[in-house]
Amino acid sequence: MTRPVAERLVETRRGLHEHPEPGWREFYTTSRLVEEIERIGVDELAVGREAYDPADRMGVLEDDAYEEWVDRARDLGAREDVLERTEGGVTGCVAVLERGEGPTVGLRVDIDGLFIEESADDEHAPAREGFRSDTDGVMHACGHDAHMTMGLATLEAVKESDFSGRLVVFFQPAEELGGGGHPMAESRFIEGIDYLFAVHVGLGHPTGRVVAGIERALAIAHVEAVFHGTSAHAGKSPEEGDNAMQALGTAISNAYGIPRHSEGMTRVNVGYAEAGSASNVIADRARVEAEARGETTALKEYGKSRLKRAFRGAAESHGCELEFEVTTECPRADSDPELADHVASVAEGVEGVTEVLPIADFGASEDATYLMDRVQGNGGLATYMIVGTDHPTGHHSPTFDVDEESLPIGVGVLTEAILGVGDGDVAADSDVTATDGDVAADSDVTATDGDVSAGGGDAPATDGGSTGSGADR
Repeated sequence: MTRPVAERLVETRRGLHEHPEPGWREFYTTSRLVEEIERIGVDELAVGREAYDPADRMGVLEDDAYEEWVDRARDLGAREDVLERTEGGVTGCVAVLERGEGPTVGLRVDIDGLFIEESADDEHAPAREGFRSDTDGVMHACGHDAHMTMGLATLEAVKESDFSGRLVVFFQPAEELGGGGHPMAESRFIEGIDYLFAVHVGLGHPTGRVVAGIERALAIAHVEAVFHGTSAHAGKSPEEGDNAMQALGTAISNAYGIPRHSEGMTRVNVGYAEAGSASNVIADRARVEAEARGETTALKEYGKSRLKRAFRGAAESHGCELEFEVTTECPRADSDPELADHVASVAEGVEGVTEVLPIADFGASEDATYLMDRVQGNGGLATYMIVGTDHPTGHHSPTFDVDEESLPIGVGVLTEAILGVGDGDVAADSDVTATDGDVAADSDVTATDGDVSAGGGDAPATDGGSTGSGADR
């Protein structure tokens, strides 16, 4: 890669890093992506509701949550036509290159930031070099700025190559919410994809290392429950109340009492709770946020249903009504060995790559699995690759940063992988049967739920284990 191209990667990444936006509020980000994609030149560019059905979104916000973010995007120079097309939080876009006969290849990158206040310390490179987040309380603390940069540069590199086939690049919103993968997977653009690549930087892997595929990504469901009771004076007439606070406490205890499962690993956690207004008032409302994970989609469903049962029992025992909602969820999906092997093969010839791992345990959750699962279910192949990058602290922290030397490595591996499948280096077998996203390497083998034992997300990165994804919300 020439120095001017590498310098443009850095410039693009820093510009995106400076203006982060959280999920379903990526108005300025989408506008910048549209500008870059139009500069590159593609055969189709679908923006906002042109890219997917808004009704398929998960974790959607209240209508009044968008206005301040639209105003901010407008102040930053977002285009009015893009703001109109993304109205109501329908953000993100899909770019398509048509290059004659050949396979249809998909590339998925995520675009949202996190609610984290970025460090202003001079030891933190973005602060020292002038591209720290300009939005209080929001930053790119998981590398999505790098993902977008790689996606744009790969799109341009493929366009300028002799690639034969169709390339579809998904610039997906709301990954951190777990809500953006589903609408992209339900869109018309996912149909007919023979090969799908998804990418993440870092995750404990150093600059120069490439992980060609993952396994044991956990299926996950995020739930929210509200307990409605009856308020009363805590001193004068407590018997007249139905205590939502007590229901909440019982629900939390019940959740952690959910039995494990003989068919594989499960996880349940209650991460947030709120209730009450004053010490002398019986609480009439309480709210809790929780999650259930499983090493298969079926085990996730088990945890989710048991959570609902536990919360319903708690509500009934304290005379309360229950609202229970699944806010976001995503399935399990593993990388196809054939496609991961292809990535590993091409990565060895990319400048800057010093080590290639064919596969790594993921041990966390990612909504790219929606797209992977859909492609695999349609007979295609998918892989989720990791581009190592030195980062001073872990993902989702105020001092997270990306080693910009990893940007051209990621672009090089993605480009060569896409060109390789275009040349027929890997054959997608439509006879492969996928269940729960577990696709067997041998086309004569039918993969089933629970074939792989649980992998821990705490496995050392040097041993091929991932420290977890940005989607590990």
